Amino acid sequence: MIIVLSPAKSLDYDTPAHVDTHTIPDFVDDAAELIDGLRRLSPQQIGTLMSISDPLARLNFQRYADWSTRFSQSNAKQAVLAFNGDVYEGLDARSLSHADLDYAQNHVRVLSGLYGLLRPLDLLQPYRLEMGTRFENARGKDLYAFWGERITHALNAQFEHNHAKSAKHGARVLVNCASNEYFKAVKPKKLDAPVITPVFEDWKGGRYKIISFHAKRARGLMARYAVENRIAEPEALKAFDSEGYAFDAGASNDSTYVFRRRIAD
Repeated sequence: MIIVLSPAKSLDYDTPAHVDTHTIPDFVDDAAELIDGLRRLSPQQIGTLMSISDPLARLNFQRYADWSTRFSQSNAKQAVLAFNGDVYEGLDARSLSHADLDYAQNHVRVLSGLYGLLRPLDLLQPYRLEMGTRFENARGKDLYAFWGERITHALNAQFEHNHAKSAKHGARVLVNCASNEYFKAVKPKKLDAPVITPVFEDWKGGRYKIISFHAKRARGLMARYAVENRIAEPEALKAFDSEGYAFDAGASNDSTYVFRRRIAD
C-alpha cells in the first residue's frame, strides 16, 4: 500500500531535522530542466505566472537562482520535515520515530510540481511550483504534460519494490490523500493498483461538508495513522479515528472511504 500526499507551499528550514538519514530525489535531472526554464523568468513574470505577491515572486526568483543539482544537508532538508502546511501539521513528521520514518519511506509519497515524486526523506531544496501552474516547457503546455506518465511509472516501480521486499506483501493499492490538482499528475488507468480516496467531512450548517482546512489536516493524520500502525490493507484504514473522525459505511464505497465527525461549531 502506498499513500500519496500533496506538498505544502509553506516551508520550514529553521527547525533542525531530528534525523540525519536522507535520500536524493529520483527526478533531479527533470527538476533541473524545469529550473532552467524558471530561471529565464523575471520576478514580475514569476508573479504573474503563479499569481503571487511581489515579495514572494522575488523570493522564488532567488530560490531558482540558488537551486543546485548537488543536494546536501546544508542546502536542503528532508521533504516531510521541510513541508509545513496543514497536511504536514496533521502528519507531524517531527514527532515520528526513526522506525516510523523508515516505514514511511517505502509507503508514503509526495507529489510535486518541481520534483515529480518525493520520498519522505528525500532532500528538498526550497521552491514553489504548484502542479497546476501553466508553465510551458519543452514537453508541453503545462506540468501535467511535462511529467506525463513518469510519476505513474515510479509508483508502479515502488509497488514492485515493496512486493519483493516484504514477505507480508499487503495490498497493492494506492491511497489518494492528495488534492485533485496534484492527483491529476497520476494516471489511474496506467497504475498497477486500484485507487482508494479517503474523504473527510465535518458537520456544519446542518449537514456534512468538506471543510478545506480540516480535510487537509485529516489527510496528514490519515498518513500518520497508517505509518504508526504499519497498515498494509485498506480495510484497516476504516478504523481511523484521529481527532474525532469515524468511518461512515453508508456514505462510502469500494473506492471512496468517507470519514465524518460532529464537533461544536
